[in-house]
Amino acid sequence: MSPEPVPSSAAPSRRVVLSGLAGLTTLLLGAGGCVAPEEPEPASTATTPPPWPAPRDAISNIKAAGLPELPLTDTADPHIVEFTVTVDGAAVTLPPHIGVDRVRAVQAPVHTHDETGQVWLEGRGNREVTLGQFFQLWGVRFEAGCLGSACGGLKVAADGQPVDEPLGFVLRGADRIEVRATS
Repeated sequence: MSPEPVPSSAAPSRRVVLSGLAGLTTLLLGAGGCVAPEEPEPASTATTPPPWPAPRDAISNIKAAGLPELPLTDTADPHIVEFTVTVDGAAVTLPPHIGVDRVRAVQAPVHTHDETGQVWLEGRGNREVTLGQFFQLWGVRFEAGCLGSACGGLKVAADGQPVDEPLGFVLRGADRIEVRATS
């Protein structure tokens, strides 16, 4: 049994569909052949209880923190700080990609790679990054005794020693940071 012949009227419809797809592709890609990333969401600050996700559009938070936008490949001068964050005694997970804008392939000189609690200082400008800038990147309120919605007290320790001015505390040089907040 031989296959049925395709009616001659099918060829023009196929051409119209293919032509329409080509036009749609051109419209979506634009004349330059690339689609620019959407405008980023403005930086915002969570004043809620945890968990706190990493901002999707980290570029806005990087700019708000006054930090340089580095390529994802900038791994110069690395230093890792172990972070522990608790609210009312409960551990808070640091999410991956704090300070990383994967859409635009940039990162801040302080960022997280995963949920291990390791905060990476890498690239130009990583020796001046403060704890306040890290929380700005994360998009979590960290001020006047508050962490997110927990405003009953805030204690910060670096390598076991109390930190009196947490906002301006420079991360480079510390190996372990503990942030404890109460409601």
